Amino acid sequence: MIVRNEAERLEACLASVRGFVDELVLLDTGSSDATVAIAQRCGAVVHQMDWPGDFEPARNEALKHVSGDWVLVLDADEQLLEEAKQPLRQLMAQPELLLINLLRFERGALQSPYSNVSRLFRRHPDIHWSGKYHTMVDDSVAALIAREPHWRIADCPLPALVHDGYRPELLADGAKAARLRAAMEAELALKPGDPYACAKLGSLEVSEGNRRRGIELLRLGLAHCPPDAQPERYELLLHLAIAMGTATGTATGMEMGMAMGQERQQESIAFYRQALALPLPARLTLAARLNLAQALLEQGETEEAAALARGACQAAPELALAWFQLGVIERQRGQLAAAIAAYRQSLQLDPNAAASHQNLAVCLLLAGDIPGCRKGFSSAIRLLQQQGRASEAAALLQQAGSLVKLELTP
Repeated sequence: MIVRNEAERLEACLASVRGFVDELVLLDTGSSDATVAIAQRCGAVVHQMDWPGDFEPARNEALKHVSGDWVLVLDADEQLLEEAKQPLRQLMAQPELLLINLLRFERGALQSPYSNVSRLFRRHPDIHWSGKYHTMVDDSVAALIAREPHWRIADCPLPALVHDGYRPELLADGAKAARLRAAMEAELALKPGDPYACAKLGSLEVSEGNRRRGIELLRLGLAHCPPDAQPERYELLLHLAIAMGTATGTATGMEMGMAMGQERQQESIAFYRQALALPLPARLTLAARLNLAQALLEQGETEEAAALARGACQAAPELALAWFQLGVIERQRGQLAAAIAAYRQSLQLDPNAAASHQNLAVCLLLAGDIPGCRKGFSSAIRLLQQQGRASEAAALLQQAGSLVKLELTP
């Protein structure tokens, strides 16, 4: 691990690997809080290094201090999931395996709830990190396999890591986005058209409202993307679909504006379909699947939308968002029993989701279950109040109070 001022999160990270690793090696790059003391209390060996300016030399320095046969690399905002440990042990026992890709759950991410990270690999003198911002061992692993083709790469079949770094409240200060922008601009200056840099910077531009430049970057990256670079191609297609689906028309005539909007929506849907056609694990394509389901729902294609949402629930039954989306679609289809079941499953997984309580309450009202409806609205209002969303709570109280009697105060 590379750490700096991670006292708040470090102990939970280290506790998650207890019983799975034989040694804990941390490289501290200048902490001024209790990071080092916490690490040592947890049994870690801590080495020191001044921050070198980017992650590549820091990760390679940390790698020098590892002595085990296998190397698991975590950041302080990540944790190893207990249910993944046994499948990982079984994979590591295979003598020809060189690297294991880990599915990482992006807690709170607004897009792409899962990512794939190459963080568990056999310690080998020819494996090293490269890349200033998105540092990976992939290039050195590919070069090693080209020389020694008996080595194999495997994917862990279950989610192995959970990551807190993309929660909206953690991104609110913009520091991470600013670092990403600077790094990707520098990468593109060195390698114009680089698919990874175009995907990251293009999606950032779109999210910040700079759609024109974002779309240009995404199309540029797609034009330069090799056929076998499927993760990068997926990201480019996904964010092109998002950009086209949310783009606003510039035509002055209303009819022309509507036609252009429909044309963009169809192009967005086509990009989602291309993304889903790539041979990638189903959990990695959930964003395209759920976004496509929503786009089709808006166009009245409810049967295919429902099929896509059900597929998402089957691929990731642990994902509350997939069940919520299925509930929305089934409600639109008039399938109240199916919608209620989906919302209840979503709440089993995420009981603090006010929107799920609210939508369930509406379905229960339509089904004639007044006590259940009252309970659902009350739960939604209380959660909104607890989450500091007072205006939303007051609006829902007024709206729901006109439908059923609620013993709540604004």
